[in-house]
Amino acid sequence: MITFRRRAKTAGRYRDRVQEPVWNEWRRPGPTATQRKRDIGIAVLVLLCAVESTVLINSMGAVVYNPPPELLEQLAWVFALSVPLVVRRRYPVPVMVVVSVLFILAQVQRIGDNFVPSAILFMAIYTVGAWERNRFLARWSRIGVIIAMFLWLGFNLVRALIGPPGEFENAAGPMDPMLASVLYGLEFNIFFFVFAYLMGEMAWTAARRQTQLEFQAEELRRSQERNTRGAIAAERMRIARDLHDVVAHHVSVMGIQASAARRVLDSDAEMARDALQTVEKTARTAISELRGLLGVLRADAETDSKAAPGLDDVPELLDNARAAGLEVSHGVYGDPREVPSAVALSAYRVVQEALTNVVKHANARHVDVRMRFLESALEVEVADDGRGLSTSGESGFGLVGMRERLAVHGGSLEAGPRRSAGYLVRASLPTEEKA
Repeated sequence: MITFRRRAKTAGRYRDRVQEPVWNEWRRPGPTATQRKRDIGIAVLVLLCAVESTVLINSMGAVVYNPPPELLEQLAWVFALSVPLVVRRRYPVPVMVVVSVLFILAQVQRIGDNFVPSAILFMAIYTVGAWERNRFLARWSRIGVIIAMFLWLGFNLVRALIGPPGEFENAAGPMDPMLASVLYGLEFNIFFFVFAYLMGEMAWTAARRQTQLEFQAEELRRSQERNTRGAIAAERMRIARDLHDVVAHHVSVMGIQASAARRVLDSDAEMARDALQTVEKTARTAISELRGLLGVLRADAETDSKAAPGLDDVPELLDNARAAGLEVSHGVYGDPREVPSAVALSAYRVVQEALTNVVKHANARHVDVRMRFLESALEVEVADDGRGLSTSGESGFGLVGMRERLAVHGGSLEAGPRRSAGYLVRASLPTEEKA
């Protein structure tokens, strides 16, 4: 059982995230079917060891109490002590209580072997610490059993002290034999019960840490999946922008030229031939750029692909616009300098998309393209004298693609009708790396 923290915000960035458990309130799940079968095997093994130990000790005459009860009675006691271990992980506290009571009763009956019953009691106390889901009950039930065991030990010590003195034939140390026996029994039992208690706590903590590691590993896997999906989506958007910029521009020019050739085909063959040559040239350019784009997608890390277009290729865009019947003026202001290739590509695509919109939608006669090299930015401006609106609209892929490209570099875009006439597109791209 796992308790989870509440989050005030469940949408957005938390939507795909699993809530983290409150680990201090973690409850260990019950034993699996395999662990239950293992408990049966452990109980049988403990019983066999108890039977063998009891037979051997009685055969040697090395019994704890003299005289001990009949061998069959002793075997019945160790059988009763071993059987509860079958369900020790399913019912840890009841098993510990039953084993503790049987342990004291077996000592009251003065059975010959005390080693295996002590091991069974150790397992019962350990299991409560390792498996009891109610930690309050786990703590105080163990403390209660340990106190009861020390009371029983004290009772035996008092009975030994007030009874007839024991025989210590081989005593040779500096301490009184009875005092040494009392201290030995006390220290051994303190170590025995403290060790059983701490081992149970360590097992519980280890299980919780294992669950925590598994949760964190699963959370890491989910995070990697989210990052992968985000990277794929971003790459798809980039490819879509590049395809839109390449295809829309060149196909628009081809459409204008093909229309012009159709109109003058019968009356002016020379003009029709020039228009068709422009269509052919534009088609070749479009195919070349598409191949370059596909080459980037297919290329390995060590494969050289065609260089992406940049500021030096802007004049070709202007020539295509002139071929489409536009009057184009071009100005460069400031001190021209090298800019990052990604910035140059974005500036090129902005000019390409703006000219495409002018050719397709503006019904303009003149377009003015300006580049300004500012201190820490590159500014691109495309203005026309057409209808003063973008029929592609804000929802069109062109303007959306421009904004996305500029956002990658921390740039900005202004697009809208001019006061006098026409439409203006102005893009600003930072050219310095951010610290």
